[in-house]
Amino acid sequence: MSTIDLAANPSDLRALAEQSNAWPFEQAKAIVARLKKSPKDEVLFETGYGPSGLPHIGTFGEVARTTMVRHAFRVLTEDKIKTRLLAFSDDMDGLRKVPDNVPNKELLEANLGKPLTKVPDPFGTHPSFGQHNNARLRAFLDSFGFDYEFASATDYYTSGKFDAALLRMLERIEKVMAIMLPSLREERAASYSPFLPICPRTGLVLYVPVTAHDAKAGTISYEDPGTKESITVPVTGGHCKLQWKPDWAMRWYALGVDYEMAGKDLIDSVKLSGKICSALGGTPPEGFNFELFLDDKGQKISKSKGNGLTIDEWLRYASPESLSLFMYREPKAAKRLHFDVIPRAVDDYQQFLEGFPRQDAKQQLSNPVWHMHSGQPPKADMPVTFQLLLTLVSSSNAENAETLWGFIGRYRPGVTPQTHPKLDALVGYAINYYRDFVAPTKKFREPTDGERVALQDLRDALSQLPATSTAEEIQNVVYEIGRREPFLDLVKKGKDGRPGVSLDWFNMLYQVLLGQEKGPRFGSFVAVYGLANAVAMIDGALARSA
Repeated sequence: MSTIDLAANPSDLRALAEQSNAWPFEQAKAIVARLKKSPKDEVLFETGYGPSGLPHIGTFGEVARTTMVRHAFRVLTEDKIKTRLLAFSDDMDGLRKVPDNVPNKELLEANLGKPLTKVPDPFGTHPSFGQHNNARLRAFLDSFGFDYEFASATDYYTSGKFDAALLRMLERIEKVMAIMLPSLREERAASYSPFLPICPRTGLVLYVPVTAHDAKAGTISYEDPGTKESITVPVTGGHCKLQWKPDWAMRWYALGVDYEMAGKDLIDSVKLSGKICSALGGTPPEGFNFELFLDDKGQKISKSKGNGLTIDEWLRYASPESLSLFMYREPKAAKRLHFDVIPRAVDDYQQFLEGFPRQDAKQQLSNPVWHMHSGQPPKADMPVTFQLLLTLVSSSNAENAETLWGFIGRYRPGVTPQTHPKLDALVGYAINYYRDFVAPTKKFREPTDGERVALQDLRDALSQLPATSTAEEIQNVVYEIGRREPFLDLVKKGKDGRPGVSLDWFNMLYQVLLGQEKGPRFGSFVAVYGLANAVAMIDGALARSA
C-alpha cells in the first residue's frame, strides 16, 4: 500500500501504526491507553523551558520530539481527538546566577534573585531578560513551523489562571510536605515551604522560612529578611510562586497535561512531581526520560555555560531537517552534540529521504523522515552529498559559491541554484563549515615511499581515463591501484575473489592530498572535481613531498 493510499485511508494507516515499534508510536500508544481509563475531548502535550539562559538545542529537541509523538497520536486516533502543544516558559523563576554567554553581565548581577521577567535585558532589545529569551525561542520554533501555543509562567501566575490550583496546593500543604521533605537535606527540610513569596519591597523571589500557612485565608506569612517584619501575602495573583517541583506538579494539575517528556537527569523530579500532582487530585502525564546531550568533552550541555551547540550555530552549518533527524534518532542514548556530528546528520537525512519511496508502507512508518515531516516527507532531490561538497571546497580552496557551482554544473548538467535551491543552501553551509572547522585544522601528511609509488600509479591511471568517465569507473580504477601492500584487506574479498582494499588506502588519499582525515567516496569526488584537477592535485602532493 502506498503512502498516497494510506493518506486516503486513515484506518489503514492506524492499523499499521499500531504494529509499528518506532518510538513516537510507542509513546503515543501510552497516551491512547491513558484515554481508555479516563476519556477526554482534548489531549494536552507540554514542553517546558527555563529562560535563565539563551535557548539551546536541547530545548528545540524537546519540542521536536513531542511534536513527533503528537503526530503519532493523531494517526493512532485517526485525528478524532483534539490535541494542543503548549510550550511553557518558567519565566517567573528568580535569576540565580549570571550566564557566561551574555553581554552587560553587571546588569544581571545587580538584579540577581528577581523573576526573569523583572530582570533588565542585557541585550537591550526587550523589556526583560526573560522576554528576550522567550522571543529567541519562539522565533526559532516559528521559523521551523511548529504548531504550538506559547505560555508564560508570569502571565499565568499574575492573571489568576493558577489561582485555583495554588489554593488547592495550600489546602493540601501537609500532603505535599510529606512528599517533599524526605527528598531534602535536613537543613533545608527544616525551613522548606512549596511557596516562595515575591517580596513587595525588593521584588526578589524569597527563599525564606514560611512561618504560617492559612488555607482558609489563602495566605502565607514570613519574616522579611531585611526589615525583620512579619509579612502576610496571598498565594494567588502573582504574590507567590512555587518551588519548581511543586510548580511542575501544580501545572500538570491545573492544565490537565497528558504528556511531557524530560531529561534523564530529572527522573527523580518527575516521580516527586507526579506524586504531588496525584495529591492535588490530578493524574500525572505520560512521558519518558530522554538521555542528555554532551559537549565535545563529554559534559552535559548547559544554557548558562553555553557549551555544546546553539540553535543558531547548527543552522549556520546545516539545514533544520538535519537537526530534526539528530533529535529523532536514539532519544534514550546519550549523544555528543558537537560540530563534528553535523556532516553525518546532513547526509543521513538525504539517505533516509531517498530511500523512502522505495519502502513499503510499514517500513515508511519506521523511517525517521516520516515522523520528521508529519507523514509527508518531501521528494528527495540532492545530487551531491554534504561530505562531497566539503571535500570540493577543501581541494579547490573555493570559498565562494560560484566556484563550487562550476564543479556541480559540469558533474550534473542542468543543475543550477535556481533549479535546486536546497542544494544552493547546502553549498553555503559547506563553505561556512569549511572556513570555521576544516581550514583551521587542515594538515597534510607526508606519504611514505610506498605511498608515493601508489600515488604516482594512481596519477598515471587517472590521466589515461576519458574525461567522460563515470564516478563508478573512476572508483574501480582507484580501487585497483590500491590493491597492493600495505592496503590489502585479506578478510574482505573483492568481487573477483581477490583480496579487497582496506580503508587505509582511501584515508591515505585524503590525508596526503587534502589534509583531512576522511572524505566521501573518492571516485565520486574525482568525478565532480574533474580528472585533470585530480591529476594536478596528486602532482602537487608529490612535489610537496619530493
